[in-house]
Amino acid sequence: MKPVIALVGRPNVGKSTLFNRLTKSRDAIVADFAGLTRDRHYGDGRLGDREFIVIDTGGFEPEKPTGVVAEMAKQTKQAVAEADAVVFVVDVRNGLSPQDHDIARYLRQANKRVLLAVNKAEGMAESPLLAEFHELGMGDPHPISAAHGQGIRSLLEAILDQFEFEEEPEEEDEEGAPIRLAVAGRPNVGKSTLINTWLGEERLIAFDMPGTTRDAISVPFERHGRKFQLIDTAGLRRKGRVFEAIEKFSVVKTLQAIADANVVVLLIDAAEGVSDQDAHIAGYILDAGRAVVIAINKWDAVDSYQREMLARSIETRLAFLKFAPILHISALKRQGLGPLWSAIADAHASATKKMSTPVLTRLLHEAVEHQAPKRAGMFRPKLRYAHQGGMNPPVIVIHGNSLEHVTDAYKRYLEGRFRAHFQLVGTPLRIEMKSSRNPFDEKSG
Repeated sequence: MKPVIALVGRPNVGKSTLFNRLTKSRDAIVADFAGLTRDRHYGDGRLGDREFIVIDTGGFEPEKPTGVVAEMAKQTKQAVAEADAVVFVVDVRNGLSPQDHDIARYLRQANKRVLLAVNKAEGMAESPLLAEFHELGMGDPHPISAAHGQGIRSLLEAILDQFEFEEEPEEEDEEGAPIRLAVAGRPNVGKSTLINTWLGEERLIAFDMPGTTRDAISVPFERHGRKFQLIDTAGLRRKGRVFEAIEKFSVVKTLQAIADANVVVLLIDAAEGVSDQDAHIAGYILDAGRAVVIAINKWDAVDSYQREMLARSIETRLAFLKFAPILHISALKRQGLGPLWSAIADAHASATKKMSTPVLTRLLHEAVEHQAPKRAGMFRPKLRYAHQGGMNPPVIVIHGNSLEHVTDAYKRYLEGRFRAHFQLVGTPLRIEMKSSRNPFDEKSG
C-alpha cells in the first residue's frame, strides 16, 4: 500500500505550500472532507515510480485544549495516527518557538518516524541558523524552500528510502486471478453489514494477511468459482489491535483501499442521499481509474419520494460516474446481492477487456466518417489509428496529426462509440492523443 506522510507544524510555517509542492498542483486536494477537518487535506504524490499519500493539517497547538484550536489539534493527532512518517515543518526565519518544542514533545510520545523540515531556507543550506533546530531532538534538520522547490527531492528521498515499494502487479487479466474488491463509503452507511453478510452468506473464512504496517486486512473468498480479494475499509479488526484514537472513518484507509482495488463498490445510504463525502470518494475513484459499482443501501427503508430525490442527487452530484451501474440493495435483509455480484464481475471484465488494434482503428475511422473533428485554424486534426495503451482502466491511444486541437467534446463522442462497441460498463475509459511530429514545423529560414 502507498505510504502515508503527514505534514505537521504550527500555523503559517508553509505546510500547505509544501503539500502543493509534493502533490505537484495548486488544486491537488483529493479529499477535503467537511466536518472531519479544520482541516485535513489528502493528496497523491509521486517520486519516480514511488507513490505516496500526503496529509496536510491545520496549525497544531497541542497544549491549547479549547475551541477551534482544540478541533484542529484533534485533526492533527488523527493525521499523525494515520501516518507512516511525519514531516515536522518549522520556519527558519522565525526561529525556534516554544510551540515547536510542544509539538516535538507530542511527536516523540506518538512514537512515529519524524523528519524535521526547516522551511523558507532558500540559499541557507550552510546557515548557522539551522543549528538551533537540533534542540528539538528530531535528528538533522532538512533545509527546504516549499515555495521555490529547493531541498524537496532530498527530503522525499530521506522519507521514502525507509519504505519497501512493491513492483506494480501485472494487469490481472489472467483467468482465475482474484478480483481485488474494495467497499467504500461514509461511516454508518452499512459497509461492515454488507461485508459480514457476504462472508456469512458464502460461509467464507476471513483471516489477516500480515505484512503491512497499517494492519490492513485482506479477506480472500470465493463465490460460484470466482475468486475475490476483499480490501477492507470497514473496520474488520481484531479487538485489541485497533489504535483507540483513530476515528471509525479513516480517510486514509479508504484512499489506500481504492488505490489497491480492481473494482470499488461505492455504498450510498438511501435515506441520506449523496453527501459531499460521497462525491469526494467518487472523485477519487475516478481519478484512480478504478472500475466502480454504485450500491444504494437501505433501499427497503425509503419511500417513493425519497427514492425520487435520491435519483436526482445521483444525477447531479455523481454525473461524472454515468458509466457506473446503480444497484439497489439491503445489506441487512440480504436483498439485491446477486445482481450486485453480477455488476462487480461485469465491471471487472470491462476494466480488463482486450481491444485489438485493427478493431479500434476501424471504429476510429467509422467515428470520423460519421462526424469529423472541428477545424482548428487552417488545420483539421487527422486521426490515423488507435491501439490499447493499458487496462484497469482501459486506455486507448490515438495517433495522428494536430491532435492537440481535438476538443474534449469530440473525445467524449469517441469514448461513447468505443464504449458502445465493446459494451464497457462500470469502468472509466481514458483516451490519449499522440501527434506525430512534423519535421517541417521546425524548418528554419
